[in-house]
Amino acid sequence: MHYFQLLADPTAGEVLLWALIGFVVLVALVSLLIVAQYGKLWFQAYMSEADVKLIAMVAMGFMRINQRIIVDAKIRAKQAGLDISETGITTPRLQAHYLAGGNVMGVLHALIAAERADIDLDFDRATAIDLAGRDVREAVQTSVRPKVIDCPDPERSGKVTLSAIAKDGVELRVRARVTVRTNLEQLIGGAVEATIIARVGESIISSIGSAITHLSVLENPDQITKAVLARGLDAQTAFEIVSIDIADIDVGENIGARLQADQAEADTRVAQAKAELRRAEAVALEQEMVARVVDNRAEVIKAEAEVPLAMAEAFRSGNI
Repeated sequence: MHYFQLLADPTAGEVLLWALIGFVVLVALVSLLIVAQYGKLWFQAYMSEADVKLIAMVAMGFMRINQRIIVDAKIRAKQAGLDISETGITTPRLQAHYLAGGNVMGVLHALIAAERADIDLDFDRATAIDLAGRDVREAVQTSVRPKVIDCPDPERSGKVTLSAIAKDGVELRVRARVTVRTNLEQLIGGAVEATIIARVGESIISSIGSAITHLSVLENPDQITKAVLARGLDAQTAFEIVSIDIADIDVGENIGARLQADQAEADTRVAQAKAELRRAEAVALEQEMVARVVDNRAEVIKAEAEVPLAMAEAFRSGNI
């Protein structure tokens, strides 16, 4: 009854009518603004079957999420044949990774590359790798196309060769190249390239040090690489060692001969010092004997001086 009374009253009816018109106009303006801002992007997603709803784009605007990145990611995932259903790469999961500070497009490119290379990599692992600070796209590329690491790394250590000494004392200067591929299973928490370089360098030095002569190493450098590979140096690292190659090997100094010469010179100095000590002791003993001769001679003179006194005393006492 109240509603009909408002309609019967001309003033109240006009107010209600204008309120309805204003509400409709407001809704229309808001709709036009939404369509003007997100319509083109939504239509692009719709035509690509990327399954991004218009209301989701509006919500992303309030959450300060770049809608273009999310839509582009969904479109590329759909075109690449990736799963964008409720169990795959969904819009909320992309939004969550974006809000966590992750690289959405980097993760998507890695997933596409892994799909093409038939590498087992799901969205959760890819985002975890990305949020851990690793370049997931580079990791997948390295899994497909192994990369080469110099050992030693001149940029890290400032040295271009490793120095090792065989048992015969001859120094060998070695430069190795390590071919590795990414181990996606251990990429999170696995050691980085520096660990691989340190382990390989230590093993090469140890293997050369156990060689009988440097000539055997020069004749068969592959025995060094085989011994190094057999040690499983890629354990607990983010990489899998494919091969280790000796790129360059040079003969350095004869450290053993130099050490022997230095030792001989040191022994000579010790012998000279001991001889000088014995000579000084002999000189001191000789001087001591001279002093004793002088003392004995003085005693003799003293005894000789007492003889006349004894004879005079004997004469006085009538003993002679």
